[in-house]
Amino acid sequence: MDVNGFLKSPELIVFDLDFTLWDCGGTWCDCLRPPFSKRDGKVLDAHGRHIYLYPEVMSIIQEAEDLGIPTGIASRTDRPDWARRLLELLGVDEKFAFQEIFPGSKITHLQNISQVSGVPMQAILFFDDEQRNLDDLEPLGVRSKLVPRGMNKELFSKGLELFS
Repeated sequence: MDVNGFLKSPELIVFDLDFTLWDCGGTWCDCLRPPFSKRDGKVLDAHGRHIYLYPEVMSIIQEAEDLGIPTGIASRTDRPDWARRLLELLGVDEKFAFQEIFPGSKITHLQNISQVSGVPMQAILFFDDEQRNLDDLEPLGVRSKLVPRGMNKELFSKGLELFS
């Protein structure tokens, strides 16, 4: 905190998955068809849909790490086992210290993450592609940024600016 009691940066950054960190062949991960495989460096479902992180995601995760800010996942998929398998195949499962992946409200996801991490809701930065999730979290003090077409460095910077 600065001398006025304001946070200069988030203490934790949380991301949604579908259409925020990754694209699952134009659909949500719970609409894919397992088994999932990795061939020629590509993660695919049984129908050949390509699941990939948006191009700047790895550098964003690295930037958060360089800033010393832990990261987490909040996803309300109906197939948490599939989402976890995709995180593993994409090589990022261990990059997120906190993972709340289950059907339900983003409020519950973020409350759980706040409780486990010890980070107050007001110190969390959240990125999601659905405005309704940001609206749900606003009364709890979570600072959020809408991700209209996949996570990128410009959105990440604008999110960090919410704390300056």
